[in-house]
Amino acid sequence: LFAISDEQAMWRVQMYDDNQAFAQLLKRWEEPIQRLCTRMLGDEHKAQDMTQEAFSKVYARRKDFQHGSKFSTFLWRVAVNLCLDELRRLKRRREVSVFHEPPDSEASETDFPGTDPLPDDEAVSDEDARLVRWALARLPEHYRSVVILRHYEDLKFREIAEVLSIPEGTVKSRMAEALSTLHQILRKPLNDEPALWKPAALRKSNRGPAPNQREALVQRAQRELLAL
Repeated sequence: LFAISDEQAMWRVQMYDDNQAFAQLLKRWEEPIQRLCTRMLGDEHKAQDMTQEAFSKVYARRKDFQHGSKFSTFLWRVAVNLCLDELRRLKRRREVSVFHEPPDSEASETDFPGTDPLPDDEAVSDEDARLVRWALARLPEHYRSVVILRHYEDLKFREIAEVLSIPEGTVKSRMAEALSTLHQILRKPLNDEPALWKPAALRKSNRGPAPNQREALVQRAQRELLAL
């Protein structure tokens, strides 16, 4: 059992409800799925819940797994769809909350997905990557999922198309549009943004970064984008 593939393990789960085989899949994939959910949601605690829900759903839908397909595609699809559903739910909740708030009230930081620093966000040397992740959290969900799967999870365009159940050409066009949007977000003056949207290092001063500092941050972040 130790050396069997993901697909063989999933077959055993399908046919025999093999808990040992499922435990092996969980061991192999729990960390990558939690990493994906953290990047999609920007909230490590929500990501843990989504990861557990993703594996619960995979087990519940084990009969839906098609022989000849990749287990990873099946799992990525379940996890991404759960994250997209959660982001839409949070968006609807914000819209209702804003509608009912007095005009002079301020939104709570917890109302915004994607604002919490990721686990590696404390390293000062990672400020350029952190700025990219901050901008990434502001992308529409259908762009964000493509960028995360391509850049962070290193999936090919064909694989992303299978995960998202869309044509490969649509994946490529979304990727191009996402990169263009990220460049625009990074070029926007950061001082115009609410403090809670800024990366941690930029929230330390009420004045925000000096123009030359902001330009340097943007240039480094754009170099990071070239690797996407």
